[in-house]
Amino acid sequence: MLYSMTGYGRAEQTIGDKFFIVEVRSLNGKQYDIRLNIPALLKPCEIEIRSMLNEGLLRGSIECTVSLKQNGSSKSVSINTGLLKAYYAPVAELAKELNLSTDNILSTLLKLPDVVSPSTEVLSDEETDSFKKLLQQAIDLLNKHRREEGKYTEEDLLSRMNNIEAQQAIVATLEPARRAKVKDGLKKVLEENVGKENYDPNRLEQELIYYIEKIDITEEQVRLKNHLDYFRAILNEPEISKGKKLSFIIQEIGREINTTGSKAYDSTIQKCVVLMKDELEKAKEQILNIL
Repeated sequence: MLYSMTGYGRAEQTIGDKFFIVEVRSLNGKQYDIRLNIPALLKPCEIEIRSMLNEGLLRGSIECTVSLKQNGSSKSVSINTGLLKAYYAPVAELAKELNLSTDNILSTLLKLPDVVSPSTEVLSDEETDSFKKLLQQAIDLLNKHRREEGKYTEEDLLSRMNNIEAQQAIVATLEPARRAKVKDGLKKVLEENVGKENYDPNRLEQELIYYIEKIDITEEQVRLKNHLDYFRAILNEPEISKGKKLSFIIQEIGREINTTGSKAYDSTIQKCVVLMKDELEKAKEQILNIL
C-alpha cells in the first residue's frame, strides 16, 4: 500500500473551558519540514507536538495550526506593553503620512497578535493528555487521506510498469529480425563497395559476431525485467515510506531503457523505447508525491 505525501486532517474538541481546533496539512517535499502555529498556552508542549507530528507523518512539507477559543468564566489577562509600543510607532507614522485619524488606534493595537494574552495560564496534565489525543486524531485523519490518495497512485504506477513491460515484449519479438537486418545490411555494403568476391566470408562472420555482440540488448532487457519486478515487490511491502526507494529503482529502469535505445539501430524498436520513456516520465511525476 502506498501513501501520498499530500493530505489534510482536522479535529476539534472542547477541553475544560477551552475549545481547540487542530488542522494539519501536508504537501510533497524531499525532506521533512514543519511550520507550527500554536497559541502561547501550548508553548510548553511544543517539543512533544513536533515529536508527534514527526513520528506520525514521516516526510513532506507539514503545516500544523492550532486555534483556541476560551469559554467559561473570565480570566485575568496581561498586556504586552513592549510589543504594543513596537506596534504603535510604525502604525502612527503610517496614519500621519496618510493623514488618517489616530483616535481609535489603541483599540486597533489591542487586537494585534500576542498583545493581549491570558496571564500565566497553563494546561493541566489531564488537559494536556486530552489535547495530545486530539492532535493524534488529526494526524490519523491526514494519514487516512494520504492512504486513499496513495491507492489511486499505486494503481496508476502499476499501469505504467505494465505498459513498459508490454513494449519490452514487443522489443523481444523484434530482436531476431533486427540481428538479421544488421547482418544483411553489412553484407550489402561490402558487396556494393568491395565486391562479392573480394572479401573473406569467414572474416566477415567473425566481425559480424563481434559487432552484433556490441549492439546486443539481451542484458539490458533482463535487467529491465528484474527492475520492473522489484518495483512491484516494493509496492507490496508493508513499509509505509517507499518514495525514495521507488525513485532509485525508477532511475535504474530509465538507465536500461536509454541503453536499449542507444544500441537498437532499429526504427521500430526506437518507437518502443520512446513509448517506454513516456510511461517512465509519468511514473516519475507520481513518485514525487509518494511518502
